[in-house]
Amino acid sequence: MTSADLVSAAPLGLRSADEVMRLERLGSLHATRLSFVRSLVRQMARQRWQVSRVRFDLDAEGHGTAIYRLQTPHGRYHGVMFAQPLDDARRSDRVIAEAWDVTFGLVEGDVDDSLLAQMAANVPLQEAGRQHPRVLVLSRANKSLRNFAHFAEALARGEQPDPAWLTRVGYLYRTTAVYGNGKFGIADFARLLDNPDFRRPFSAQMAGVYLLRHFSIEQVEHLAACRSPDTACRLATELRRYLGIGNSTGLGMAPFLINHPQLIAQWVTQRETALTLALRQAPEEAERERLIALTRRAMQHLDETVTEDAEQAERNAATVAALPDVLTWLASVPLEADIWQQLVEWSARTLPLEAQELINTLLIELYPDQVDALEDRMGVAENLDLEPDMPLMRLRQLIETHYGWALAHDYASREGAYWFWYRSAEKEEPRLGVRHAEPGAEKEMPIAIGPRVARTHQALCDFLERHPRATVVDFLLEHPRHKEVVRRIQTLVREPYGDIHANLWHRDMKPMHLLRTKLSFFGASRFDPKSDRWVRITLFQGAPLVEELNAEPQDLADFDDWSFPLEPARAGEAGSIHGRTGVAAQ
Repeated sequence: MTSADLVSAAPLGLRSADEVMRLERLGSLHATRLSFVRSLVRQMARQRWQVSRVRFDLDAEGHGTAIYRLQTPHGRYHGVMFAQPLDDARRSDRVIAEAWDVTFGLVEGDVDDSLLAQMAANVPLQEAGRQHPRVLVLSRANKSLRNFAHFAEALARGEQPDPAWLTRVGYLYRTTAVYGNGKFGIADFARLLDNPDFRRPFSAQMAGVYLLRHFSIEQVEHLAACRSPDTACRLATELRRYLGIGNSTGLGMAPFLINHPQLIAQWVTQRETALTLALRQAPEEAERERLIALTRRAMQHLDETVTEDAEQAERNAATVAALPDVLTWLASVPLEADIWQQLVEWSARTLPLEAQELINTLLIELYPDQVDALEDRMGVAENLDLEPDMPLMRLRQLIETHYGWALAHDYASREGAYWFWYRSAEKEEPRLGVRHAEPGAEKEMPIAIGPRVARTHQALCDFLERHPRATVVDFLLEHPRHKEVVRRIQTLVREPYGDIHANLWHRDMKPMHLLRTKLSFFGASRFDPKSDRWVRITLFQGAPLVEELNAEPQDLADFDDWSFPLEPARAGEAGSIHGRTGVAAQ
């Protein structure tokens, strides 16, 4: 059977939506090789994208303008960075901040003096500016002040920074928003639909973040050279790779998961298809040894991950504690054709959720030849279709068959209706309120799909008692407010991974699970909740550097092996953080 045959047949063996779309499981996902940062780096390497610096006008304090050219086989783009002084009192990761250490845009085409002047006047203003329609991505970032100071001081003395600083906080800059898709006057999403460079979801945004990572390296080296030109040195290659870009994000990410159900269904479907493809392989001893090595690397990575959040620290520790049993299992079980299926079934019985999904992630990692073609299937044209002629009884059956999870919850109790979602007029961000204790429930955002489906089901059941032969259009003429839910149900019964199987009103609902779901597809690592409402993560840590993209062609499999990066000073214990020495040592 060919890889193409496997891909077309894979949906027949996917896990059920009742299992996959549980909020607790979604909140345990790890980034896979299909994540947007991984697929972008593979594309950049495969197509030999060239990154060059065309302007670097920074003063002795690192403030000024830098421009990087990104040349692909299909087009030319420029990352334009504006670094400005920022008082500590104005530094904030909140979306309502008005000033940042760096603001930047990714521009399609060339940047002449006129466009640069326009961007210099508006990009630093972010939402308040009048952005140019050739800007594909608009973003801003703040320094990790302690890391930045430590790195600049060490390099100025001619010394390498302590890698432990990056283990604690894996970046010099963290973004607070990365805008695309037509926001604030920048290029509309439709402009990228036929663009061979950035037609995958969020690929333009990830490219902008990748260029920011390169700028952060060059800026801190520039500062060191300005402070002590006689002794300053460059950052070591292993530390450069270990340097990522941080991101702070909060509840503003949650509505995306609800408002784009077909896109979420597509992402999850491809991930589940990748897992099915891996499970169908009959491994040889080399694949088993590779999985053992990857498990050891992931175990060390999680052990090195620092978080002050007690619950996440406990989850990381539980995963690390479970992995020695996985290693023992892998070393002792006979190498049979269905060993991966045996592993998954055993892990489901014995391991915590995060460890289960880590095993799935590592299995996917084993088979790039089978999996990587799926990266071109991560996008979808979104359209919720209405079937007005459908018999209403048929719609009722669909709800009861496919949305049983929604009908099973109690939305009337104080526990079941504890939270309500709203948008803060002051903070301009989604928020959670306590329904029976805080005002504003009358302005609730329709984030929770479960109670809406339950209300629609009850209304159509009542209607059917009076009109047993009615169609959907008959029902909607009398109850038009249910149209949006009916369209959603009729469409998503064909795409079962589109809805999260949870009551998002319930007191025990953890909003952090929603954030992790989306971030895992971005390629986030070092998940570090700062409360139950916002989180810091790291992107591109361990990824190939600009100079490596520009180097001579090399083995893509080796080039792409940078998941679960390890602290460089300890990398010799378990293999190179970048895969330069192959898989981790046994």
